[in-house]
Order: sequence, then C-alpha cells, then structure tokens
Amino acid sequence: MLISFDWLKQLIHIDKTAEETGVLLTNAGLEVEAIHNFDVVQGGLAGIVIGEVLTCERHPEADRLSITTVDIGADTPSQIVCGAPNVAAGQKVVVATVNSTLYPTAGEPFKIKKSKIRGAVSEGMICAEDEIGIGESHAGIMVLDTELPNGTPAAEFFGLASDKVFEIGLTPNRADAASHFGVARDLQALLKTPVQLPKVGNFKVGNISRTIAVEVENTEACPRYAGVTITGLKVGPSPEWLQRRLRAIGLSPINNVVDVTNYVLHELGQPLHAFDADKIQGNQIVVKTMAEGTIFKTLDGVERKLKATDLMICDAEAPMAIAGVFGGEESGVTAQTTSIFIESAYFSADWVRRTGMAHGLKTDASFRFERGTDPHMVILALKRAALLVQEVAGGEVSSGLVDVYPEPIENREILLNIERTHRLIGQYIGVERIKTILTDLGIFITGESDTHLALSVPPFKVDVTREADVVEEILRIYGFNHIEMEENLATTYLAKFPKPYAEDVVETIMSYIAANGFHEIITNSITNSNYYKHVGEEQGLVQVVNYNSEDLDVLRKHMVFSGLEVLRRNINRRQRDLRLFELGKVYEQLEDGSTRESRRLAFYMTGNLTAESWKQPSLKVAFHDLAGLVQNVLRKLNAGDFEVQPLSANPYMRQGIAYAKNGTVLAELGLLDAGLTRYMEVKEQVWYADLNWDYLLKKYKDRLVAVELAKFPEVRRDLSLVLDKQVSFEEVKQLAFRVERKLLQEVNVFDVYEGDKIEAGKKAYALSFTLLDKQQTLTDKVIESVMQRLMQQFEKQLGAFIRK
Repeated sequence: MLISFDWLKQLIHIDKTAEETGVLLTNAGLEVEAIHNFDVVQGGLAGIVIGEVLTCERHPEADRLSITTVDIGADTPSQIVCGAPNVAAGQKVVVATVNSTLYPTAGEPFKIKKSKIRGAVSEGMICAEDEIGIGESHAGIMVLDTELPNGTPAAEFFGLASDKVFEIGLTPNRADAASHFGVARDLQALLKTPVQLPKVGNFKVGNISRTIAVEVENTEACPRYAGVTITGLKVGPSPEWLQRRLRAIGLSPINNVVDVTNYVLHELGQPLHAFDADKIQGNQIVVKTMAEGTIFKTLDGVERKLKATDLMICDAEAPMAIAGVFGGEESGVTAQTTSIFIESAYFSADWVRRTGMAHGLKTDASFRFERGTDPHMVILALKRAALLVQEVAGGEVSSGLVDVYPEPIENREILLNIERTHRLIGQYIGVERIKTILTDLGIFITGESDTHLALSVPPFKVDVTREADVVEEILRIYGFNHIEMEENLATTYLAKFPKPYAEDVVETIMSYIAANGFHEIITNSITNSNYYKHVGEEQGLVQVVNYNSEDLDVLRKHMVFSGLEVLRRNINRRQRDLRLFELGKVYEQLEDGSTRESRRLAFYMTGNLTAESWKQPSLKVAFHDLAGLVQNVLRKLNAGDFEVQPLSANPYMRQGIAYAKNGTVLAELGLLDAGLTRYMEVKEQVWYADLNWDYLLKKYKDRLVAVELAKFPEVRRDLSLVLDKQVSFEEVKQLAFRVERKLLQEVNVFDVYEGDKIEAGKKAYALSFTLLDKQQTLTDKVIESVMQRLMQQFEKQLGAFIRK
C-alpha cells in the first residue's frame, strides 16, 4: 500500500520528517518497508531557486548576451551570463544554481557548471519554462510575480515540491488503515494531534429531477447502499492537483469523474463507483444475485459467467456491475457522459471475497471490501465525492441522498479488565494513558469502574473483537520499545507437558528414519481434485471454497499424490534413486458434514538401493527394503506383536500387505499401481508405505523408553522346516512366540527353498531363533528344552517336517 506524505499532511498536522514518521508508523504496526521520492516533474526542480536580477549589462564581447548579477539568497550575488532578450534588472526569475541538473521538456538532461562565456564568468542559469521541464515556451526567461524571498525553491512557487511516498506492508488484520485517513488515525494517537476529516457541510441538493430508486434484495450481502445523482457535468481530464495525488500513489489518471472516486477511496478507505445515469434503465437500481451462468461483460471487455452467489448491481433490466469488485462495460462513465449516479455501499466481506476468487478479479475496491470497510463512512465519502465531482467537472446534485440501511451495524461492546491489561502489557502504564490511547484510536469509553472499562468499538476496527485485541491496540500505540525488560525474566505459569512429550517422540522417529538414508519432504496440504477423480476417490473430499487455482481446490485425502509430485520433479531432473518420507496431515469430510483431520507418515522408495560400483552391481529397491524400515519404526514405538494381513481394497496399491493389531491397521505398504504412476508421469516403480501416525503416537508413545542392555549373552539356534506352500512365515513366527513368551526374542527367516529336492507343494524355511534370559546365562539344558517344544508344536500344528 502506498501513502503520500503530503496527502497525509492535509489530514493531520505532522511536525516530523517523513523518515521520523515512518519509524513511528512501523513501531505502531504499520511497517514502512520503503520511502520513495515522487517528483511531479523529473528531478523535482532540485537546486532551482527564485532569484532577483540586481544589475543587467550588455556583454562587451557579444551583443546578444547580457551579464547580470542575481540575488539567489546567498551571502553574495551570483554573476550569470544570460542570452534571453527579455532579461532586465529588478525582475524575479527562476535560477538553476551551480551543480543542479536541468530536465528540459525536449532534449537530454544537463548539469549546470560554473563556466566562462566569452571571457565572462557565469555562475548559474536564468531559465525559460521549457528548460526546467514545466512547459514548452522558449520565447524568453520566466519573469515571476511573487513576494517570496530570494533563494526560495522554485518547486514551492510552482506547487511542484517533491513528495515522499510510504510503501507500507499492510497486514490482513489492519483493514482500518487501508487509506490515508486510516493511517492518519494511527498518527493521531501517536502524535496527540487531531485528524481533520474533509468538510462536507456545503453539500446540498440542487433539485430532485433525476431521482433513482434503490432496492436491496439481499441485505446479508449488502447491509447498506447509498447513492446520489449529479447532472450537467462535463467529463474530461482532471486538474493537475488531482492527477498529482493519484500519480504519487501509483495510479494513472483516467478522467475527472473516475479520478474522484479513486481519490476518495484512497483518502477515506471507502470504495465508490460511478454509473452513467442515462444508461440506468427504468431509473432503478436493484442489488441482487443473478441466475447461475448469466453472461456479464466487465469493464475490461471480458464476458464472464456469473455464479449464483455473485452479488450484482442491476438496473430494471440487466446487471451493471459486480458488487464491490468490478464495473460493467455498458454502464461505465465515458467522455459523452453528462449525468452520473455515484454508489457508496457497505458489502459483506465474505460475499466479495468469494466472488473475487471465483472470477480471478482483484481491484482496489475488492481489496478493501474483502478485509472489511466502515459502514459509518458510507455517507461522508458519498458527500465528499459529490462535492469533488462538482469542483472538477461541474454539475448539480439532482436527487436526494438515497440511503438503504435497514439494520444499522452496532458497535461491539467489550469489557476491559484494567489489571489484566497491565499484566498482558508487562508493566503499569496508568489508566489515564490507556483511556487516552483508546479515545485517540476512535474507541469509545461508555463506562468505568475501579477494575474495568466498558468500551464501544466501532465497526471500522474489524480486527478488534475481544479484550486481547484491545490490549494489542493499546500496546502498539504505547510502543513495544517502551516496555522495560527485566534483567532476569521469569514466568508466572509453566505448562505441563506429558512424558514422554509427543514432539520428542516425533523427533526421535524422524531422526531414525533420516539416519536410514531417507530425505524428509514437506508438501502442500492443498491439492488437485482431479487426482482423486482419476482413482474414483472423490467421495469425502474437503473442498477449498476460495481457491486460487483450479489445480489447488481440495485438501488432500491421502499422502500419495503430493509425494508423487515430488518424485516426478526429481526424476525429471535425473535424480532417480530416491528415498523420501513425510509426516503430514490428511483431511476427510464425514457424512455428518464435519471434517476429520489426521496425521500420516508416508514413505516413498524408487530406483536403486545401492549405487553401481566396481565392487558390486547396483541393486533395485525391493519390497523388503521398505518393509524392514516400517517394521523397525513400529518396533521403535514398541508396538509389540502385530499381524501381517492382506492389503484391503486400495485404489493406490495393487499388491502389498498391512500390519494390524487388535483390529486396527497400523500401516499399509506395497507397490503403487503402475497406472497411477503413469498418470502422475512418474516413470519408475514406486514402493510406498502409509502409517496411521496419530493412532501410533497416541497408543504407543508412552512405550518409547530407554532400557538397559542385557547383561547376559543371547543364544542363536537354527532350524530347517519343510512346510506346505500355503503356510506363511508369519504363522510360523506367531506360533513360536505363543510357545515361548519369556526367552524367545526374535525369529528370522534367512533362506527359503522350493525345488525338486523336496516334495511338490512344499517349501523349506531356514529359520534362526534368538533366545535370551535377562536374569542369568542360558544353559544348554534350557535351550534344548525350548527348541524341543518349538519343534513339537511346528510338527503338530503346522504339519512341519524338521530337516536335520
């Protein structure tokens, strides 16, 4: 947002420099990111002053030159050689001093130097209007009629003084400061100087010959609508002062009527719109919505299909403008316009934001309406605009002032606890100081006791809705820099953190995964609904209402697509051996309309597990590489024994498994469907795992504890079992742990054989069993007893044959 310093000074007396004012505003929460110079004419007439010709004599060496002495406000007069025929003693003239730079109307800029002309010293230049860039005449030097003292900057005489322009990084919560008046209101509290609002007391109705009726059908979207008609005006260029004000804040002048609406918008923060009154059919304005798909051509010449939720300003026959966003091509002001209807309204921020997002339109008006404008400013701004239009374009107010405001918006009532205010600020600043700040900010004090202040907060303070917001307003004006910091800071409250703290568990697991060669990724939770339509999973998607792009219109329901986007980008840049993980949120809309949010831990593996080298060939990533990591993560969380189950119906993976416990799926992992990866333009196989992180963290985080290493040695024994092919290793493992719960630590399969050396329909497992007694060293007798019991049960329950 750009704010003109000179414009500000029209609203409030400021006795500080632009730089000092910028510091004040920044400390109060309106961060001045930069201060720019704005010159009405190039160079700003720097170094050009008013002087008085004291003497004038012909140059002895040139008939057309004169040698003058000129008083330019310095200690001694300057001698200047001048070639103008009209120069004479006693004149007030414009002088370019030595080292100043001239920017002529035509030609290149040049610097004034002390020089000799035909042997005579010349210390400056007496200028014509084209030589300083304010006109085209070169008939002679400018002769001024002024009583200004010699040495006065010429820019002051011509009203062309350079302006300073603040570039303010306006935060979304400061809608009240989106104008020169809004910034001046903060300065009022900072400088203890009252703001001078524009005077509109001389507004008067000339006649009522062009009254236009107004009907508001949707008062939710438009709580207040006002307007007035002006006839007999002439559309043309704006006067120089108005153009200069708009150019200073980066706007291009259009015509006197449109320029006035823009001027009032940036002065008071109230958007306005001017319609050609002769184009308003039926002398009637109706504020309403239109049927879905209605075609409407906006001022930029684009035909747009309206939404059923777009609020429109219509006449008796057709729409004329998108309320609070953009005008229509047919009803706009042109050079032929002689009568206008000026609209000043208060539109709902939600309605304007939804419409602007739907049509991709961002204007100065919608910027303010979306954040919240002041319903109390509607009439003042309307009168201000009407008076300015009459000043710059002529005409007469030809209707009564229409104001449709069925339910006035009331101030918010907030009770401020004085003791708590001082505690939140961090030091005692006094009740009177608090009251002064609040009053200067436009907040009314309606009641007072020893402990509380009853406040009435005007609606222009959009972000002030509770006591804490009021304290923030007080503190930013009082000044954060004025809060004394104690040498030893302390707190009156310490939050209780659960042990183990959940985020510590997260950090431990994330560090473990990274240590296994995985890179963490962080992706956007907002994604493309077309992904889910492709796999038939659009049911339950959480829609983004005001999305910026068609590619980002829903919250993700699953982690898979955001990870595939990262894989695609990296693979396209020849980074093919990838091991990635992400801990992120997914969202699902339930049947009752509520939204469920949960965290998932996702893994992605593709390419080679090991790089090619002279010592060994490269190895492709395989299922067990991912399964081993997932199992280890579950073990790190002490999830205990979990079951291996077939993968349930899954649109993302065509083959894989699930780990479950007590009927709850802890993780799913497998190979992503080839059709899905092709759709996402990922040309490699992708192994994928999805862990139910919220459940795991809630259920098992308390089990993540450090344990002492066993003091006694563990023992390994191997067995070779011949089993039916349909018997899985998981069944063998579960049976082993049922038989021996105390000493058995781990069961591992290190070889699988199927071939002609064993019976058809059979397979052979080579298994290792790890035994450990934490209380004593295992004896051969105990070990043999455990192994005998295991073999007996394998033979009895699984029909196994023990190979010797």
